[in-house]
Amino acid sequence: MVWVHHHLRRLKSTRLWGGAFLCWVCLMLTTPKIPHSPKHHVFADMRNFLGVPNTLNVISNFPFLVVGVLGLVLCLQGSLFAISLRGEVWGWAFFYAGVTAMAFGSAYYHLKPDDDRVLWDRLPMMVAYASLFSSFIIERVGERVGLISLFLLLLMSLASIAYERSFNDLRLCMMFHLIPCIAIPTMTFVFPPKYTHSRYWLWAAGVYLLAKFEGIVDRKIYGSNHYIISGHSLEHLCLVMIPVLLSMMLIYRSIKIPRYTTYQHGKHGSSVSCCAYVLALNLGITCLLNLFCFFIVQIN
Repeated sequence: MVWVHHHLRRLKSTRLWGGAFLCWVCLMLTTPKIPHSPKHHVFADMRNFLGVPNTLNVISNFPFLVVGVLGLVLCLQGSLFAISLRGEVWGWAFFYAGVTAMAFGSAYYHLKPDDDRVLWDRLPMMVAYASLFSSFIIERVGERVGLISLFLLLLMSLASIAYERSFNDLRLCMMFHLIPCIAIPTMTFVFPPKYTHSRYWLWAAGVYLLAKFEGIVDRKIYGSNHYIISGHSLEHLCLVMIPVLLSMMLIYRSIKIPRYTTYQHGKHGSSVSCCAYVLALNLGITCLLNLFCFFIVQIN
């Protein structure tokens, strides 16, 4: 009887995986690709101060270096942040390392924006998003599932960059950028929190959406404040608030529900079933974001 129940659970997970993957394939085949455009590298504020091209867009990346290095040191030091699992250390360490790399990659890109340099702007962000999402999965689902997700999402980020460079198609990268702000709030209501102060996850997702909005209305913000600072520079400053908020969460939170009592084997499904559910949910959200990205580009 136990074997039959386990077999049915695996069959359900397989169908969930298959359905989500089929939707993703159909959308990739039916929606046109989004190629590189010179307009992607033209920002509202391209002023030059003290010989530094695009000065404000470059120096507004400096806070990423400060927050990233401090967060990485505190994460590895282990006494200030409330981290109870070794897998969480890996997830948060990759996140803060990605934030630190964003400072160098984005500054390098904005010194001379073009299709070749944009790789170094996107890759650190995708590593940070992948590790952040994996840390959330470790907290909400389990350590083993989260570490598997970390490995797979890091591979997906590299594959998305390779696909973009090989086929001149931005769809996978655009979807990868939007996944955390949609998936994290959704999963907040599916899986119970292990720690207190879980509302910081929702605040971080809201700040991310605000930052992306500032980037979209780059020129309008630049004109509305009499050409002092552009929306893209404000986007950088807004994005740096995400690791700041999450660092505050790590400092103040405490264990609320021990993970073994929430997803104990034999009562709430195996880790493999949880992993299939989480990643299939992620893939399904990716399908919806594919359409969203396509319509946004068509409108602009």
